[in-house]
Amino acid sequence: MGWDTTKLSKIENAKAHISAKEIPELMAGYGVTDETLIGALAALAKDAGKRGWWQTYGDVVASEYSDYISLEADAESTNIYAPSLIPGLLQTGAYAREVIDATAMIRSDAEITALVEVRKTRQAVLTRRERPLKLWAVINESALLHRFAGHPSLMREQLRHLLDMADLPNVTIQVMAVDATPHPGMLGLFHVVRFQHPWPTVVHLENIMGSTFAEGADVAKVYEDAFDRIVAAALPVDYSRERIKAIMEGNGK
Repeated sequence: MGWDTTKLSKIENAKAHISAKEIPELMAGYGVTDETLIGALAALAKDAGKRGWWQTYGDVVASEYSDYISLEADAESTNIYAPSLIPGLLQTGAYAREVIDATAMIRSDAEITALVEVRKTRQAVLTRRERPLKLWAVINESALLHRFAGHPSLMREQLRHLLDMADLPNVTIQVMAVDATPHPGMLGLFHVVRFQHPWPTVVHLENIMGSTFAEGADVAKVYEDAFDRIVAAALPVDYSRERIKAIMEGNGK
């Protein structure tokens, strides 16, 4: 290949950029002949210098969160199991503020406001004109039963929003009933994020200290199978809609 070893080492360790024009030569050196992959990597190199809208929020958006927003913006679909909260892509601004205020342990009021703005802006991936993100969310029924003492109408508005979002052709919402059979989602929240070929599936995990990513085909397969079992244990889509509506109207259990 004839490349300087120092330059190659920096590229491999993400300490130096590579141009789109250099990609074919580099891939040839590695013995890669898949034209689809080479083209995808060249496109990635071409876009490497672009700044995402979320970067304007600076340190308010942690590096792991920034990475996730970037993945979500490029993703083809995402499957989410949400055991205790409405997923961020489906939250109203008022609900997001209450949740972030309660869970962002060391954030100022200004930072909370910024995080709410980020969360709302993220939701544009569901309604963008080209390749809107396909979202399949399974939400535990307990998350639909939250009450906010200072804002009695907040949850009703959030549930109405869920029903509206479920009308989108690229959004599927199911409810995991409180009396559902045991299922893998009992272990916690996760997102399975898929991309167009040739990019691999990524799994995103969250906890009170932040988030982590799990990668690799074998790992992704475990979570994909887990999500299939969660879908099977949840209420069917039509029944889920009726359950959300009943809870919204104050008649759900």
